[in-house]
Amino acid sequence: MTWDGDDLAGQAEDTLERQQALADAQANRTTTPEQRARNAALESVRLSRSRIVSQLNNATNPAHRRMLESALQSLDAKIK
Repeated sequence: MTWDGDDLAGQAEDTLERQQALADAQANRTTTPEQRARNAALESVRLSRSRIVSQLNNATNPAHRRMLESALQSLDAKIK
């Protein structure tokens, strides 16, 4: 598997976001069950996004790439 700058930048960004989420959770241990559920859902979406990006990097079929790009756009919208 080859590594390109975009992939490395994406992985670094994902790692930074996870570290920030962990730091936020540690700083605010008095989170409500709703906040914990929201944080868990957000982390799930981030993991899904990471998986989709990985698949997109390896996809060669144009129809499959379009489907993955659409899924990626949807996940990005959920994260925002």
